[in-house]
Order: sequence, then C-alpha cells, then structure tokens
Amino acid sequence: MLLGVLVCWGGYLGWREKLPRDRGAGVRTPATLASDDAFRIANKVAGLPTMVGGVVGVAGGAAALAMPTTTGLLVAAALGFAGLIALVAGGGLLGHSAATAVPVPEPAATAGCGGCACGGGGCGALSGAKKPEPSAEQG
Repeated sequence: MLLGVLVCWGGYLGWREKLPRDRGAGVRTPATLASDDAFRIANKVAGLPTMVGGVVGVAGGAAALAMPTTTGLLVAAALGFAGLIALVAGGGLLGHSAATAVPVPEPAATAGCGGCACGGGGCGALSGAKKPEPSAEQG
C-alpha cells in the first residue's frame, strides 16, 4: 500500500508539472532528459497512468489485508503489484513517446573563450592589446 501511495504521489507531481528533474524520479530516458521541456511533457503524459497504477497498488494492498487466508493475501498483493508495475511501465512508454516528439534545442553558440566574441585567439582584453614593436633604436 505504501508503494502505491508513493507511486500515486509521483504521478500527481508529474501530471501537475511539479516533478523536479534533478531528483531521480519520473520518466528518465535519453529522450526525456534531452531538455527541460521534454522532461516536463513526458512526465505530464505519464502522470495519469502512474496515478492509476498507484491507486491499483493501494487497492491491491487493501484487498490483501481483507483476505481471510494467506493464499488470498498473497494473490491479492501479487495482482495489485502486477497492476501497479504494468500501468507505471505503460505510462513510462507513453511519456517516452511524447518526449521524442519534442524538438531538441540547439546548443548555444559561443565564440572564443566564453562568448565574448573575441575569436579563437583568446580574450580580447588579454590578447587584443598589441605589444609595441621593437624599433630600430632599441636594437
């Protein structure tokens, strides 16, 4: 039942677009981690099936507690867990598919050493100053 509650909460956060990307939760595939938008959309799409999977897990746990025999308890718990896993996996597949439809952002073009547009020769402040040319008098 506890697993069902945790899964349901994670699905709710994803559905509400509140799931943090840096916590290790949610749909985590190369496509979903390509950008913040892809992660947000993937977890929004996967949120509803994940919440339903959590509810199935809680219902399976409650049914297991209500069973009069050990066999009934094990069967109800196993079915609830299998339903939870199937719905979460299906939600993850849907989320991954949604993330592949999000265009990958172009990397920001930087020029020179840090975007200061100084070119490939280094920073303009440091390398732009010309050294005085030795004159014939200095030898």
